[in-house]
Amino acid sequence: MSSTGTAAATRAEYCVVACAEAWRGAGEVLASPMGTVPTIGARLARLTFSPDLLLTDGEALLLGDVPAVGTAGRVVEGWLPYRKHLAMVAGGRRHVMMGASQLDRHGNQNISCIGDWARPDRQLLGVRGAPVNTLNNPTSYWVPRHSKRVFVERVDMVSGVGYDRAAEAAPSARRFHRIPEVVSNLGVFDFETPARTMRLRSLHPGVLLAEVREATGFELAVPDEVPRTREPSAEELRLIREVIDPKGLREREVPA
Repeated sequence: MSSTGTAAATRAEYCVVACAEAWRGAGEVLASPMGTVPTIGARLARLTFSPDLLLTDGEALLLGDVPAVGTAGRVVEGWLPYRKHLAMVAGGRRHVMMGASQLDRHGNQNISCIGDWARPDRQLLGVRGAPVNTLNNPTSYWVPRHSKRVFVERVDMVSGVGYDRAAEAAPSARRFHRIPEVVSNLGVFDFETPARTMRLRSLHPGVLLAEVREATGFELAVPDEVPRTREPSAEELRLIREVIDPKGLREREVPA
């Protein structure tokens, strides 16, 4: 008997579907999801509406199958060493979904430090590959806990490049710059405004607009009518629950 049954979709499953939508119609590009929910989302996209999506084992192998999260793939489709991976990044043939310690209204991201760069209060991951990611291929973001600590008026240090800074760069530096979406545990956001500032695209079921505004450290662009994040289909729920994440790891990242 299917474990999907008639159970309603959880908040984590809405987040999975929202992350999957980032790769809808992506074609033959490399998906680089960071985090449990984005990983499930990328695999869901591959199994449904984006069959040409390339997936890796997180290291150097291209997967020909779609294994459950936390298990090894059984079909290897190719080898993608670091040098070839960087060449793919530079050509815009990858869509990465990164995390963010801070995000501002223009999409600038910080994963480096909190406080003054010269004497930070807290040291984080470091800039890592964020500048190269954001200037060379589409970069979305996943925030499992939406709060004013993350969605800030101004990031303490720019790691990933937002729309305002990309606009100041030379055309060759911004030709692949694009932030398709930001997904949090409260909703989905994009930058489809004249000023390229963050806009609320949809609210997850059960979330109020006032809740999002209260948890955001700047004024969001909000349409007159805010839709709800789309429902996962019965088949998508079956794939999430039985094929991709049978251990329910998604619920640990976004508790009900």
